[in-house]
Amino acid sequence: MRNKDFTVFILTHGRPDNVITYKTLRYQGYTGPIYLVVDNEDGKLDKYIENFGIDNVIVFDKKKYADSVDEGNNFDERRTITHARNACFDIADKLGFTYFMELDDDYIAFIFRTNNKKEYPTGFFLIRTLLDSIFDLLIEFYKKIPALSVAMAQGGDFIGGSDSDMAKNMPLKRKCMNSFICSTKRRFKFVGAMNEDVNTYTTLGSRGALFFTIPFVSLTQESTQSQEGGITDMYLIYGTYCKSFTTVMMMPSAVKVSMMQSKYERLHHKISWNNCVPKIINESIKKE
Repeated sequence: MRNKDFTVFILTHGRPDNVITYKTLRYQGYTGPIYLVVDNEDGKLDKYIENFGIDNVIVFDKKKYADSVDEGNNFDERRTITHARNACFDIADKLGFTYFMELDDDYIAFIFRTNNKKEYPTGFFLIRTLLDSIFDLLIEFYKKIPALSVAMAQGGDFIGGSDSDMAKNMPLKRKCMNSFICSTKRRFKFVGAMNEDVNTYTTLGSRGALFFTIPFVSLTQESTQSQEGGITDMYLIYGTYCKSFTTVMMMPSAVKVSMMQSKYERLHHKISWNNCVPKIINESIKKE
């Protein structure tokens, strides 16, 4: 990689023998440093160290970060990725990296979603041996804009193919989920124990902060709640209603709960972007 001031963090809990993302990154050509971010309440911490080496497993104090953020509930429940996300800023600083990417532990592929004309094709293509170059391009783009974070798209963003909202709104979508590229020089705090990504880009977005999804490449992960461990246990206990309604509580003027139509119909958040964020006006209409 050209960017030596960059690292990847895989945020994981309770899955030391099934960190799919690590294998995917190496298989698809990422050669840079990878650190596993694990909390000090993980009962399988020793197995992580055994599998990946003590120098590659970073342990953080989960309660410390839980006590410093609005979790959006009174469940006394810390099985959430929120605290690991916030810890990554301090971890990167301590390790000497300015730029980093936060990834979940269950990604099975990184793929191209557009062709060389920025058109959305009917199919998609696996990124083979090119992840170093892709990450370099993403970081260089991030450096040139004032956004707090940018992310790759997700498979669900393209439901509907060329008629999907993502395909119709190239080149950027004003949301940010899952694969956060961040900087220790652009700190922000994730909020809410559930739906932390949506909570964060809506609340901070309403104050003018920029978060973007880049649709040209996307990640594919295991089906939601299909793996044991991590935040899956929390979602199984409290359900997707509590997950989605956390964002409603934080942004009642712009977010509501509605039904998500999929193979398994479920409650999901629905954002009114007209109510949520200030508009970005093209500089071409700026008054002299």
